[in-house]
Amino acid sequence: MPYDTSVSPTPRPARRRRTLLAAAALGCVCLVAGCGGGSGGGAAAQPREGGGGTSSTPSLSPSPAKSSPARTASAPPSPSKSASRTVSGPLSGKTVVIDPGHNPRNHEHTREIGRQVDIGTAHKECDTTGTSTDSGYAEAEFTLDVSHRLRALLQAQGAEVVLTYDNDRPYGPCVDERARIGNNAGADAVVSVHADGSAVGNRGFHVILPALVRGGAADTSKIVEPSRELGTRIAGLFVRATGSAPSNYVGRNTGLDTRKDLGGLNLSTVPKVFIECGNMRDPKDAALLTSAGWRQKAAQGIADGISSYLRG
Repeated sequence: MPYDTSVSPTPRPARRRRTLLAAAALGCVCLVAGCGGGSGGGAAAQPREGGGGTSSTPSLSPSPAKSSPARTASAPPSPSKSASRTVSGPLSGKTVVIDPGHNPRNHEHTREIGRQVDIGTAHKECDTTGTSTDSGYAEAEFTLDVSHRLRALLQAQGAEVVLTYDNDRPYGPCVDERARIGNNAGADAVVSVHADGSAVGNRGFHVILPALVRGGAADTSKIVEPSRELGTRIAGLFVRATGSAPSNYVGRNTGLDTRKDLGGLNLSTVPKVFIECGNMRDPKDAALLTSAGWRQKAAQGIADGISSYLRG
Protein backbone atom coordinates (compact mmCIF):
# COMPACT_ATOMS: atom_id res chain seq x y z
CA MET A 1 0.00 0.00 0.00
CA PRO A 2 1.42 3.46 -0.86
CA TYR A 3 1.84 6.17 1.70
CA ASP A 4 -1.58 7.27 2.98
CA THR A 5 -1.87 11.04 3.05
CA SER A 6 -5.60 11.18 3.72
CA VAL A 7 -5.26 13.11 6.99
CA SER A 8 -4.12 16.68 6.64
CA PRO A 9 -1.51 17.85 9.13
CA THR A 10 -1.78 21.11 11.05
CA PRO A 11 -2.31 24.01 8.56
CA ARG A 12 0.87 25.77 7.49
CA PRO A 13 1.73 28.84 5.38
CA ALA A 14 1.41 28.32 1.61
CA ARG A 15 5.13 28.43 0.92
CA ARG A 16 5.84 25.74 3.52
CA ARG A 17 2.89 23.71 2.22
CA ARG A 18 4.42 23.58 -1.27
CA THR A 19 7.69 22.29 0.20
CA LEU A 20 5.93 19.59 2.21
CA LEU A 21 3.75 18.50 -0.69
CA ALA A 22 6.88 18.11 -2.80
CA ALA A 23 8.41 15.97 -0.08
CA ALA A 24 5.23 13.93 0.15
CA ALA A 25 5.25 13.38 -3.59
CA LEU A 26 8.84 12.13 -3.36
CA GLY A 27 7.84 9.78 -0.55
CA CYS A 28 4.88 8.44 -2.52
CA VAL A 29 7.01 7.78 -5.59
CA CYS A 30 9.67 5.92 -3.65
CA LEU A 31 7.28 3.77 -1.61
CA VAL A 32 6.91 0.23 -2.93
CA ALA A 33 3.61 -1.47 -2.08
CA GLY A 34 3.86 -4.39 0.28
CA CYS A 35 7.53 -3.88 0.92
CA GLY A 36 9.29 -4.93 4.03
CA GLY A 37 12.72 -5.27 2.60
CA GLY A 38 16.05 -5.44 4.32
CA SER A 39 18.70 -2.79 4.59
CA GLY A 40 19.95 -0.98 1.58
CA GLY A 41 23.36 0.62 1.37
CA GLY A 42 25.35 1.97 4.24
CA ALA A 43 27.46 0.45 6.95
CA ALA A 44 26.00 -2.62 8.58
CA ALA A 45 25.56 -2.62 12.32
CA GLN A 46 24.61 -5.15 14.96
CA PRO A 47 20.81 -5.05 15.35
CA ARG A 48 19.53 -3.73 18.65
CA GLU A 49 16.06 -3.43 20.07
CA GLY A 50 14.61 -0.46 18.25
CA GLY A 51 17.28 0.34 15.68
CA GLY A 52 20.02 -0.80 13.38
CA GLY A 53 22.76 1.30 14.93
CA THR A 54 25.20 0.29 17.57
CA SER A 55 24.43 1.16 21.17
CA SER A 56 26.63 3.69 22.87
CA THR A 57 26.66 5.19 26.33
CA PRO A 58 25.25 8.69 25.81
CA SER A 59 26.44 11.87 27.40
CA LEU A 60 23.14 13.02 28.79
CA SER A 61 21.73 16.50 28.21
CA PRO A 62 18.85 18.00 30.19
CA SER A 63 15.49 16.84 28.86
CA PRO A 64 13.43 19.47 27.02
CA ALA A 65 10.38 18.25 28.96
CA LYS A 66 9.89 17.94 32.69
CA SER A 67 10.14 14.43 34.07
CA SER A 68 9.06 12.76 37.26
CA PRO A 69 11.71 11.72 39.80
CA ALA A 70 12.93 8.15 39.60
CA ARG A 71 11.39 5.49 41.78
CA THR A 72 13.24 2.59 43.33
CA ALA A 73 14.09 -0.49 41.30
CA SER A 74 12.45 -2.74 43.89
CA ALA A 75 8.97 -1.40 43.05
CA PRO A 76 8.59 -0.79 39.30
CA PRO A 77 5.76 1.69 38.72
CA SER A 78 2.66 1.06 36.70
CA PRO A 79 2.55 2.40 33.15
CA SER A 80 1.89 6.13 32.99
CA LYS A 81 -1.76 6.65 32.07
CA SER A 82 -3.43 9.78 30.79
CA ALA A 83 -4.88 12.11 33.39
CA SER A 84 -8.68 12.05 33.69
CA ARG A 85 -10.28 14.45 31.24
CA THR A 86 -13.57 15.18 29.54
CA VAL A 87 -12.19 15.77 26.05
CA SER A 88 -14.22 14.12 23.34
CA GLY A 89 -13.09 13.81 19.77
CA PRO A 90 -12.54 11.51 16.82
CA LEU A 91 -10.40 9.13 18.90
CA SER A 92 -12.75 8.89 21.89
CA GLY A 93 -12.89 5.28 23.07
CA LYS A 94 -9.52 4.43 21.53
CA THR A 95 -6.45 3.47 23.58
CA VAL A 96 -2.98 4.27 22.27
CA VAL A 97 0.21 3.10 23.96
CA ILE A 98 3.34 5.17 23.35
CA ASP A 99 6.65 3.45 24.06
CA PRO A 100 9.55 5.93 24.47
CA GLY A 101 12.64 3.97 23.46
CA HIS A 102 15.30 3.24 26.11
CA ASN A 103 15.64 5.19 29.37
CA PRO A 104 17.91 8.17 30.16
CA ARG A 105 19.42 6.27 33.12
CA ASN A 106 19.98 2.92 31.43
CA HIS A 107 23.70 3.68 31.22
CA GLU A 108 23.83 3.67 35.04
CA HIS A 109 22.38 0.14 35.15
CA THR A 110 24.32 -1.79 32.54
CA ARG A 111 24.17 -5.05 34.49
CA GLU A 112 20.40 -4.90 34.89
CA ILE A 113 19.67 -3.98 31.29
CA GLY A 114 22.20 -6.50 30.04
CA ARG A 115 20.34 -9.52 31.42
CA GLN A 116 18.75 -11.76 28.82
CA VAL A 117 14.97 -11.90 28.33
CA ASP A 118 12.87 -14.21 26.19
CA ILE A 119 11.61 -12.60 22.97
CA GLY A 120 9.80 -15.72 21.80
CA THR A 121 12.28 -16.91 19.20
CA ALA A 122 15.51 -16.15 21.05
CA HIS A 123 16.93 -14.26 24.02
CA LYS A 124 18.14 -10.65 23.94
CA GLU A 125 19.20 -7.93 26.33
CA CYS A 126 16.52 -6.46 28.58
CA ASP A 127 17.23 -3.07 26.97
CA THR A 128 20.14 -0.98 25.68
CA THR A 129 21.39 2.53 26.34
CA GLY A 130 20.39 3.76 22.92
CA THR A 131 22.52 6.16 20.92
CA SER A 132 23.18 9.93 20.99
CA THR A 133 24.25 12.80 18.78
CA ASP A 134 27.90 13.83 18.66
CA SER A 135 26.97 16.75 20.92
CA GLY A 136 25.62 14.35 23.56
CA TYR A 137 21.86 14.65 23.06
CA ALA A 138 20.69 11.17 24.07
CA GLU A 139 18.18 9.11 22.13
CA ALA A 140 16.32 8.40 25.38
CA GLU A 141 15.87 12.15 25.96
CA PHE A 142 14.65 12.58 22.40
CA THR A 143 12.15 9.74 22.64
CA LEU A 144 10.63 11.07 25.87
CA ASP A 145 10.28 14.56 24.44
CA VAL A 146 8.57 13.38 21.25
CA SER A 147 6.38 10.99 23.26
CA HIS A 148 5.16 13.82 25.51
CA ARG A 149 4.30 15.92 22.47
CA LEU A 150 2.58 12.95 20.82
CA ARG A 151 0.56 12.22 23.96
CA ALA A 152 -0.78 15.79 24.03
CA LEU A 153 -1.82 15.65 20.38
CA LEU A 154 -3.64 12.33 20.79
CA GLN A 155 -5.34 13.37 24.01
CA ALA A 156 -6.64 16.48 22.25
CA GLN A 157 -8.44 14.09 19.87
CA GLY A 158 -10.03 12.18 22.75
CA ALA A 159 -7.72 9.15 22.92
CA GLU A 160 -6.72 7.47 26.15
CA VAL A 161 -2.93 7.44 26.10
CA VAL A 162 -0.63 5.16 28.09
CA LEU A 163 3.16 5.56 28.22
CA THR A 164 5.20 2.44 28.93
CA TYR A 165 7.23 4.65 31.29
CA ASP A 166 7.60 8.37 31.88
CA ASN A 167 11.09 8.77 33.32
CA ASP A 168 9.65 7.29 36.51
CA ARG A 169 11.96 4.31 36.95
CA PRO A 170 15.74 3.92 37.15
CA TYR A 171 16.08 1.73 34.04
CA GLY A 172 14.05 -0.14 31.46
CA PRO A 173 11.40 -1.39 31.23
CA CYS A 174 12.71 -4.49 29.54
CA VAL A 175 11.55 -5.14 25.98
CA ASP A 176 9.26 -8.02 27.01
CA GLU A 177 7.56 -5.82 29.62
CA ARG A 178 7.10 -3.05 27.07
CA ALA A 179 5.18 -5.51 24.90
CA ARG A 180 3.07 -6.70 27.84
CA ILE A 181 2.06 -3.14 28.70
CA GLY A 182 0.52 -2.68 25.27
CA ASN A 183 -1.12 -6.09 25.42
CA ASN A 184 -2.57 -5.58 28.90
CA ALA A 185 -3.94 -2.18 27.91
CA GLY A 186 -5.82 -3.77 25.02
CA ALA A 187 -4.31 -1.02 22.88
CA ASP A 188 -5.82 -0.17 19.53
CA ALA A 189 -2.34 0.91 18.42
CA VAL A 190 1.17 0.96 19.91
CA VAL A 191 4.06 3.06 18.61
CA SER A 192 7.60 2.74 19.91
CA VAL A 193 9.53 5.98 19.36
CA HIS A 194 13.24 5.81 18.53
CA ALA A 195 16.11 7.47 16.69
CA ASP A 196 18.80 5.47 14.92
CA GLY A 197 22.58 5.37 15.37
CA SER A 198 24.06 4.62 11.95
CA ALA A 199 26.94 5.91 9.80
CA VAL A 200 27.38 9.51 8.66
CA GLY A 201 25.59 9.99 5.34
CA ASN A 202 22.81 7.59 6.27
CA ARG A 203 19.75 9.80 6.58
CA GLY A 204 15.99 9.73 6.89
CA PHE A 205 13.31 7.93 8.87
CA HIS A 206 11.92 4.43 8.69
CA VAL A 207 9.05 2.57 10.31
CA ILE A 208 9.72 -0.98 11.52
CA LEU A 209 6.95 -3.53 11.05
CA PRO A 210 6.59 -6.95 12.72
CA ALA A 211 7.45 -9.99 10.61
CA LEU A 212 5.37 -13.14 10.72
CA VAL A 213 6.85 -14.91 13.73
CA ARG A 214 5.69 -18.04 15.53
CA GLY A 215 7.82 -19.50 18.27
CA GLY A 216 7.73 -19.81 22.04
CA ALA A 217 5.66 -16.94 23.40
CA ALA A 218 5.72 -15.12 20.06
CA ASP A 219 2.88 -15.27 17.53
CA THR A 220 2.44 -12.20 15.35
CA SER A 221 0.05 -13.81 12.86
CA LYS A 222 -2.90 -11.63 13.95
CA ILE A 223 -1.05 -8.32 14.00
CA VAL A 224 1.12 -8.40 10.88
CA GLU A 225 -1.48 -6.90 8.54
CA PRO A 226 -2.95 -4.25 10.85
CA SER A 227 0.57 -3.27 11.92
CA ARG A 228 1.54 -2.80 8.27
CA GLU A 229 -1.50 -0.59 7.77
CA LEU A 230 -0.60 1.44 10.87
CA GLY A 231 3.04 1.76 9.80
CA THR A 232 2.22 2.74 6.22
CA ARG A 233 -0.08 5.52 7.33
CA ILE A 234 2.49 6.84 9.83
CA ALA A 235 5.21 6.81 7.18
CA GLY A 236 3.17 8.81 4.68
CA LEU A 237 2.02 11.42 7.14
CA PHE A 238 5.47 11.71 8.73
CA VAL A 239 6.73 12.80 5.30
CA ARG A 240 4.03 15.45 5.07
CA ALA A 241 4.51 16.81 8.58
CA THR A 242 8.32 16.90 8.68
CA GLY A 243 9.45 17.11 5.05
CA SER A 244 11.95 14.35 5.85
CA ALA A 245 12.65 11.73 3.21
CA PRO A 246 12.46 7.98 3.84
CA SER A 247 15.68 6.31 4.93
CA ASN A 248 18.37 6.01 2.27
CA TYR A 249 19.97 3.04 4.03
CA VAL A 250 17.12 0.88 5.38
CA GLY A 251 13.99 -0.28 3.57
CA ARG A 252 15.13 0.48 0.01
CA ASN A 253 13.81 4.05 0.11
CA THR A 254 10.30 2.95 1.09
CA GLY A 255 10.35 4.18 4.69
CA LEU A 256 9.29 0.69 5.81
CA ASP A 257 11.34 -2.19 7.18
CA THR A 258 10.25 -5.59 8.50
CA ARG A 259 12.11 -7.31 11.33
CA LYS A 260 11.72 -10.50 13.34
CA ASP A 261 14.43 -9.92 15.95
CA LEU A 262 12.70 -7.30 18.12
CA GLY A 263 10.99 -8.56 21.26
CA GLY A 264 8.79 -5.49 21.46
CA LEU A 265 7.19 -6.57 18.18
CA ASN A 266 7.46 -10.36 18.50
CA LEU A 267 5.61 -10.44 21.82
CA SER A 268 2.91 -7.94 20.92
CA THR A 269 -0.66 -9.16 20.50
CA VAL A 270 -1.94 -5.74 19.39
CA PRO A 271 -0.98 -3.67 16.30
CA LYS A 272 2.45 -2.19 16.91
CA VAL A 273 5.28 -0.50 15.02
CA PHE A 274 8.57 1.21 15.78
CA ILE A 275 9.60 4.48 14.17
CA GLU A 276 13.24 5.53 13.78
CA CYS A 277 12.78 9.27 13.31
CA GLY A 278 16.27 9.89 11.90
CA ASN A 279 19.95 9.08 12.33
CA MET A 280 21.48 10.76 15.36
CA ARG A 281 25.02 10.09 14.11
CA ASP A 282 24.57 12.09 10.90
CA PRO A 283 25.11 15.85 11.38
CA LYS A 284 22.24 16.90 9.11
CA ASP A 285 19.74 14.55 10.73
CA ALA A 286 21.09 15.46 14.18
CA ALA A 287 20.34 19.14 13.48
CA LEU A 288 16.70 18.17 12.97
CA LEU A 289 16.44 15.82 15.93
CA THR A 290 17.86 18.44 18.32
CA SER A 291 15.36 21.08 17.15
CA ALA A 292 12.27 21.45 19.36
CA GLY A 293 10.32 22.76 16.37
CA TRP A 294 11.16 19.71 14.30
CA ARG A 295 10.32 17.35 17.17
CA GLN A 296 6.86 18.91 17.28
CA LYS A 297 6.49 18.20 13.55
CA ALA A 298 7.64 14.62 14.13
CA ALA A 299 5.03 14.16 16.86
CA GLN A 300 2.39 15.66 14.57
CA GLY A 301 3.27 13.26 11.76
CA ILE A 302 3.07 10.24 14.05
CA ALA A 303 -0.21 11.47 15.56
CA ASP A 304 -1.69 12.05 12.09
CA GLY A 305 -0.73 8.50 11.09
CA ILE A 306 -2.22 6.95 14.22
CA SER A 307 -5.43 8.98 13.80
CA SER A 308 -5.71 8.02 10.14
CA TYR A 309 -5.32 4.33 11.04
CA LEU A 310 -7.78 4.38 13.94
CA ARG A 311 -10.43 6.31 12.00
CA GLY A 312 -10.20 3.90 9.07
